[in-house]
Amino acid sequence: MRALGGAIRDAFLIDPGACTVNHGSYGATPRVVLAEQDRWRATMEAQTSHFFSRVLPGALREAAGRLAAHVGAAPEDLAFVPNATTGVNAVLRSLDIAPGDEILLLSHVYGAVRNTARYVAERTGARLVEAPLPWPRPNAADIVANVAAAITPRTRIAVLDHITSPSAVLVPIAELVALCRDRRVRVLVDGAHAPGQVALDVGALGADWYTGNAHKWLFAPKGCAFLHARREAQPGLHPAVISHGLGRGFAAEFDWTGTIDPSAYLAIGAALDFHAALGGAALMARNAALAGAAAIRLAARLGTETGHGNGACGAMATLRVPGPGTPPAAALLRERLLEAGCDAPVHALQGGLWLRLSAQAYNEPADYDRLGTILQSVLQRNE
Repeated sequence: MRALGGAIRDAFLIDPGACTVNHGSYGATPRVVLAEQDRWRATMEAQTSHFFSRVLPGALREAAGRLAAHVGAAPEDLAFVPNATTGVNAVLRSLDIAPGDEILLLSHVYGAVRNTARYVAERTGARLVEAPLPWPRPNAADIVANVAAAITPRTRIAVLDHITSPSAVLVPIAELVALCRDRRVRVLVDGAHAPGQVALDVGALGADWYTGNAHKWLFAPKGCAFLHARREAQPGLHPAVISHGLGRGFAAEFDWTGTIDPSAYLAIGAALDFHAALGGAALMARNAALAGAAAIRLAARLGTETGHGNGACGAMATLRVPGPGTPPAAALLRERLLEAGCDAPVHALQGGLWLRLSAQAYNEPADYDRLGTILQSVLQRNE
């Protein structure tokens, strides 16, 4: 594994003067991957009709095959989408939902996913049900028990986070998928944060649908994500935008939804190569250890607590910060941190104010010491 932290920061376009501890929101694309994306853009612009009609179909399937191998999928069961939210929309808006049906979510569901489920429920007469996620210091047994208690004979689909966005909880997704399948409930996994942060085998997982971003932890350009659908879950599934592929099967429908710049998808091979060169599984373990230790150290500095306690976390972790646990307070603190040159999300969760930090290859312990200094300064000004 290459030297990481400050030694590799020049591999990215990150502002050296900023305190960047928020890889989770949008990722950061390495220069070498951006160069590969530019190469594909040049190829596209050199002869556009030839590119879209003769080059793109095969290149797109080849790129999908690279990503499918990485996440444990058959290439024909995986298609590119711009982001995980688009994948969620495709699934939920393709289902035949009837009045009185229930759509099950976790209480820490990502806001855009909750909005999508709400939109579908309001149009169909369905009902949203949220299984409470224990917080802080959630444990797998309680999460599974809460989801089990929330399932009813009317549960039509469970939309489950693999890693929650606001709280960075590693959800026991294999146990939850098995539970839902045992109860004959279809499952859509929102894996927005999982690819590149934890090991994936979506084929073995057994969810009906799994959508995840590659532009966060896998180093792909912005706008590169995927939707995996089990063979039995593909009939009736359509992209959010219907185009020329209608009725020609899952891959054909999703591969062409109109003219877009597909270079982010086609650069996935370079992103996967970069991730592997930095250690692959070893990089993911290193990032998780760095994030967990940083949150514990910062919480001790503030005299508070972490969301994960001393338990396992991924490459994101949360810590409680002083202040009222309200959305306006979270938004204000987030804005003050940005003004101070520090990028770290803040969320109001169950009566508390929680900061989420990330750890990626370019981070090192000194980044979180700097975060602590900026955070304390901002909090003192807010008093």
